[in-house]
This record gives sequence, structure tokens and C-alpha cells, in this order.
Amino acid sequence: MKALISTLFLIIFTLSPIDQSENGGSEISVCHGPTAPEEFAMLTSDPDFVNAHERPRLVTNFEEKGEAISFKTSGEDGKAYLIKAKNPTDNYLFVIHEWWGLNDNIRETSQKLADDLGNVNVLAIDLYDGKVTDKPQEAGEFMRAVKTERAEAIIKGAMNYAGGNANIYTIGWCFGGGWSLQTALLVGDQAKGAVMYYGMPEKDVNRLKTLSVDVLGIWATERWINEDVIAQFEKDMKEAGKKLISHTYKSNHAFANPSQPSYNEADAKDAYAKTLSFLKERMQ
Repeated sequence: MKALISTLFLIIFTLSPIDQSENGGSEISVCHGPTAPEEFAMLTSDPDFVNAHERPRLVTNFEEKGEAISFKTSGEDGKAYLIKAKNPTDNYLFVIHEWWGLNDNIRETSQKLADDLGNVNVLAIDLYDGKVTDKPQEAGEFMRAVKTERAEAIIKGAMNYAGGNANIYTIGWCFGGGWSLQTALLVGDQAKGAVMYYGMPEKDVNRLKTLSVDVLGIWATERWINEDVIAQFEKDMKEAGKKLISHTYKSNHAFANPSQPSYNEADAKDAYAKTLSFLKERMQ
């Protein structure tokens, strides 16, 4: 209960309700609340949320077939891990990491996606600017430190790297699940499909109306991205006139991460099969 109150306090505190106008303060303007990724980051004030992410196991026997790259952004260069398709293609899958950072699990998952999808360049984008950890408390600090403006600059830099003719698909988990949807919103007409695993949905219906893609939502049975949050997202997507395909599994948060103790092999395999089917149906 204390953790929940703390989270609510943070949300209310962030809203900054009034701002005096130039005519003596007779008018009141309401500032916008936190973005969806910022709201998700607030969950790190809840010890139960932090403890739900146990220290991941090391990934072993992983053969790296990709390469670390950098690309220009409006600030310092962005970083990513690129696995090129065997044959030239304009298809790009943008992979957004969990709150641990762009670690070996993400690289290995990116390689699996590249192998199973075939005709696609897989670009695992680093929204932490090189920071990686296996410590839950530090992961929470990293996630809270992400500025929306910087993350968007990195994504736009990745878009420029892929090129104006790129067909862009997105996927992410946890922190990256929310950013998968945000990336699809930023990409605009170049977006072709978005997959989000247990990430914070966008709550602004007007923003959702700008989506040019269908969304696949993979959800867990959890306290944070819960049934109410999912139901509201489904309602908002319907109001926005967009297609959302939802699948909820009776597993814990991060059930699809094989390096986590919460990994549920059966549910993870089923969700992955649905992910491949969704992306392949939309891949040009």
C-alpha cells in the first residue's frame, strides 16, 4: 500500500497543475502529465515492481553474428546492434531492450528474430547510451534517467540510418514494450507493425489516431500492466479506429525472457509464435 501511495504521489506531483498567465494570473492552464514511458518509469518507486525483476542469468553459448554500430542523432551519436539480412532489403525490425539495457539476451533474441523472420535487417536500439546492468536497483535508476527527448532523438537517428524507404517494424519488452509503441508513433507512415510485450500503453487517443499500423499486445498477469490498463488500451485503440490484437498469459511479468527466473517456456513459445505470425503477415 505504501508503494502504491508513493507511485500515485509521484504522478500527482509531476502534473504541476497551474501556471500564471501574463494578465495577472486570472487564467489557469493545466500542464500535460507524464508521457507513457515516464509513467512506466515511476513504477520503479514500488519495491514490489523492482523485486519482480530478479537478477538475470548469464547468456551462454551465444554466437554473435551482428555488429555494434553508431549513427548520428541531434545530440551524441546513437548506438545499436545490427544484424543484416542475407540479401539487400528495406525491411527493418527495430528491437527495444528491457530495463537491463542492450545486453546479450537482447542480442541473442535479435539473432533469433533475424533467423526466423528471414528477409529483414534487425536493429537493436540502445536507449541507455551504452549502460547495461544485471542489478534490479540499478536498472530502475537507468530507466528513470531516460529522457523522452533523448530517446526520441535516438529513434529518429535510427530511422535516418534505415533510410526513407525503410519498412519499419518494432518489438520490445517491459520498458522496451512501451517504447515499441512509441517508436511506431514516431516512425509514422514507415511503420508497418508493432509488437509490445507487457509495456505501458499510450493513453492519448489523439496520438493513437496517428498510428499507421496494427499492434500486437502480449500481456502478463501482473499488478502493474493489469487487466484495467489493458482494457483501457483496447477501448482507446477502438476509439482511435486502430487494430489491437491482445493475448494475455497467466504468467508473471518478464515471462518471455529466458534469462529471467520468471521465464515460462510454454507461454513464451506461444507468444513468440504469435509474434512471428503477426510480423510475417505484414512483412513486405
